[in-house]
Amino acid sequence: MDVGIVGYGAYVPMYRIKAEEIAKVWGADANSIKRGLAIEEKSVPGPDEDTATISVEAARHALKMAQIDPQDIGAIYIGSESHPYAVKPTATIVAEAIEATPNLTAADLEFACKAGTAGIQITSVIIPNGASLANFWYFDDITGNWTITVSDNSSAPDGNTGTDDATDQTTVTLIPVTATKFIILDPADDEAGDHWPEQE
Repeated sequence: MDVGIVGYGAYVPMYRIKAEEIAKVWGADANSIKRGLAIEEKSVPGPDEDTATISVEAARHALKMAQIDPQDIGAIYIGSESHPYAVKPTATIVAEAIEATPNLTAADLEFACKAGTAGIQITSVIIPNGASLANFWYFDDITGNWTITVSDNSSAPDGNTGTDDATDQTTVTLIPVTATKFIILDPADDEAGDHWPEQE
């Protein structure tokens, strides 16, 4: 199964503030700000714009380029230093707005300028559909062995092989006990991707 970027989107608010204005407020040197940030001016959201609305616009552009059904989206992560709500996640607002709900995972990230790339790193460890081999990370403060159940969307056996039958289990063993590397034991026909690991 090929994995890569099939679409991207951007949205930049129309308003601007000059580096000189920023320097005036901070009592700093404008040329120093220009050199440090490599800018002449910065964009400023309008009074009816915030991280959620900007994310929705960018996501819609990405969907248009990728030409995919929003219902095929499995995860939405929003990286920002300025989420509009302290508790309610921006990611769920975006998911609803682009009609990607309800079958996905969503979360907000705050990682300064790295929040966006952190989201990409997180999605890179989600096992894609059709994959028989994938690396992933799991944390628990108790050492030992775990069993992770992997199946298709069917709630009952349907006669197919491997995890397509909705009944098989894939054993994940901690090796060695104090390490954080897991090995998925073959069956080679495993297909995973729609379900999160569950500890037993």
